[in-house]
Amino acid sequence: MQEFQTNKEDITQSRLIQAPINTVNDGEVLVKVDRFAFTANNITYAAMGEQLQYWQFFPPHGEDAKKWGIIPVWGFADVIESNNTELRVGERLFGYFPPANELVIKPMRVTPASLTDGSAHRAQLPPTYNMYQRVKHEPGYDRANDNQRMLLFPLHMASFCLYDLLKSNDWFGAEQVVIISASSKTSTGLAYGLADDKDAPHVIGLTSDHHLDFVNSIGSYDSALSYDNLEQIDASKPTVIVDMSANADLLSQLHMHLGDNMRYTSNVGLTHWDEPRGADGIIKERSHQFFAPSHMQQRMKEWGFDEFNKRSMSYIMKSAAKTVPWLKIKELDGLNSLEDVYQDICDGKIGPDEGLVVVM
Repeated sequence: MQEFQTNKEDITQSRLIQAPINTVNDGEVLVKVDRFAFTANNITYAAMGEQLQYWQFFPPHGEDAKKWGIIPVWGFADVIESNNTELRVGERLFGYFPPANELVIKPMRVTPASLTDGSAHRAQLPPTYNMYQRVKHEPGYDRANDNQRMLLFPLHMASFCLYDLLKSNDWFGAEQVVIISASSKTSTGLAYGLADDKDAPHVIGLTSDHHLDFVNSIGSYDSALSYDNLEQIDASKPTVIVDMSANADLLSQLHMHLGDNMRYTSNVGLTHWDEPRGADGIIKERSHQFFAPSHMQQRMKEWGFDEFNKRSMSYIMKSAAKTVPWLKIKELDGLNSLEDVYQDICDGKIGPDEGLVVVM
């Protein structure tokens, strides 16, 4: 069995190893990973691996295993061996997998729609990431849509949670929303939701010169500016910032430009994961780290699972429908092909209109 691993001390380094054959114990199932998406979001998982426990989902095999980690990916897998009475061979699951050929899952809380992996090492991890959808039980499930679902569902779920955070707080009193790293798919998913809300503030996309034409072309932002021109943002207006970049120097410039009119910053992604993360001028008391699974769990408690699912899926279906016309999906042949392009992904060389899918 092949396994794609990342050096936890230098996430630009990767390796492929041959892992041992899996043993399927009583109550467990063995799934064969069919395909998975790999985006800048996965690099964020690696960059935040220790802080947010992403390395704990799938313990690595091989020599020097403590030095290496496995980046979780969103994808599909099929049950090929079952020692579980509730899950048969042939079931197809959507959820969190390792970039590897196979995974052993211990199904718990099995319903017609979903199950949870009850493996001991995942017990303290966010429940959202431990849940798998039994897709063959979904009305109208079509494998032809798997690639879009892998690429967009996790990112636009975060978009929905961010939209809900802003709206439920009455936009934090802001008259404009500035989204940093506006070309990212989570950013565009958020911008589409804001554009559909007549009560939402003016939405400004901040991006690199290289991506400015793309950001202007997709029709989700009211206006777009390059990072070099952020001083053109009207500093007299109360502003909320959604930062997908974690570029501290850029964020510092923006905070100092806005001054007291910087009402709230949501620190989300790490598209500039290799930038220094400390800078003067950032208003820390009005800046908060955003973690989508925590927001999801809170809303599920308040709304109930069915209502959360109804609202989030309605949002995602709309934002995904607007994304599909410009999204170019590129399929990679197995883990060797992933290793070939991994450095480009780390370096941010994959176009914002591209989506990479690894077919096993």
